[in-house]
Amino acid sequence: MSQLKSILVAAGAITTFINAVSAENWPHWRGPNFDGSSAARNLPAQFSKTENVKWTATLPGPSAATPIIWGDRVFVSSTDTRTKTLRAICLDYQTGKELWNHEAGVGFNKDDRSNFASPSPVTDGKLVYFFYGTGDLAAFDFAGQKIWSRNLQDDYGQFAFLWTFSSSPTLYDGKLFLQVLQRNVPVQGRGRRDGPNDSYLLALDPATGKELWKHIRPSEAREESREAFSTPIPFEYQGRRELLVAGGDFISGHDLKTGAELWHWGTWNPSRITHWRLVPSPVAGGGVILASTPKQPPIYAVKAGLKGTLSAKDHAWVSQDREVSTDVATPLFYKGKFYVLNGERQTKTLSRVDPVTGKVDWIGELGPRVKIESSPTGADDKIYFQNFRGEVFVVAAADEFKLLHSVAMGDDGDDQLRASVAAVRDRLFLRTGTKLYCIGK
Repeated sequence: MSQLKSILVAAGAITTFINAVSAENWPHWRGPNFDGSSAARNLPAQFSKTENVKWTATLPGPSAATPIIWGDRVFVSSTDTRTKTLRAICLDYQTGKELWNHEAGVGFNKDDRSNFASPSPVTDGKLVYFFYGTGDLAAFDFAGQKIWSRNLQDDYGQFAFLWTFSSSPTLYDGKLFLQVLQRNVPVQGRGRRDGPNDSYLLALDPATGKELWKHIRPSEAREESREAFSTPIPFEYQGRRELLVAGGDFISGHDLKTGAELWHWGTWNPSRITHWRLVPSPVAGGGVILASTPKQPPIYAVKAGLKGTLSAKDHAWVSQDREVSTDVATPLFYKGKFYVLNGERQTKTLSRVDPVTGKVDWIGELGPRVKIESSPTGADDKIYFQNFRGEVFVVAAADEFKLLHSVAMGDDGDDQLRASVAAVRDRLFLRTGTKLYCIGK
């Protein structure tokens, strides 16, 4: 066998292995690749509440958390409308049977737009970590035994947010990462009064919950624009591994060992408008990192691998079409393309964008439907997402826009559904207000 052929065979084997691993589990809110994509195959394009349903599990309350899957376990964060507690739930992958259900905190909500169970769990296949807007953080083994717990508000001060805090935890490089990007002064009585309300990043020991490092992240943003509901995203480029963080009117990359800032670019808010809270998380692919800015401005693609304070010359491109924007949904990177879901405008759209040039391949209209705030999932050449009322859309990940299917999966009363769809092996996991559907052919 020639040397070139040997290299190609080896590369093919590595690719097959990576695809198999990424299809096997959904360990993080944005999936195995931290970008919304999965190598899951043989997924149905057509389904309903009765068609192509493997099982349905009843949940005790609503939540925006995406289900997390590892092996034969499905982990779900939830509220309980009856007891007003926060639940850490484990279901059987094959049947949907509840294996355990533990109280992980007390509370339900503090505003009418969300609840305390919005953050998604995360797992490394050994332990699973549940985090809530109350600051409660707990680690369980797969048998349901609590290994450790703590509350970030007790340890670092009360959160200073106008809305309900909802950043999800991230596991990477043997560390559990969390971010709290908040106001620098109390708001409506919430926030520290015995010290500064610093925004910060945390790295914890996953085995014990003990702090490995804490990095203060200063910001020039004002008032609500300091608040971020994004999630820290790991990223590796040309051998450098870092943590991407967006919020406080700028985006930055941080060293995994210390939290020190490697680079930052800002700002999309030069006039320091005070009500631009940030929701979408960073997403990277094709040598660029997307900063999805709030309230319908453009999307900025920052060149990857740089250092220090960046400027406009370090942009790979800036989106020019008004539709290529997102206020809440985190974009998807799938098979070499970005997919940007704009669920806020009167006519909702999904756009496919080339990561290198910023060229828009197509903009597909989804119609003047209900608001969409779930983030799109890419798998098996299809894209899945749902709107506030549980209408699920299936779009072809192809050279032309094609809506393959839309179906009402929500129940009466569902009007603020935000959970993303998880794609694992040959199944989809779809969360509505009080149900979890396992979908498969």
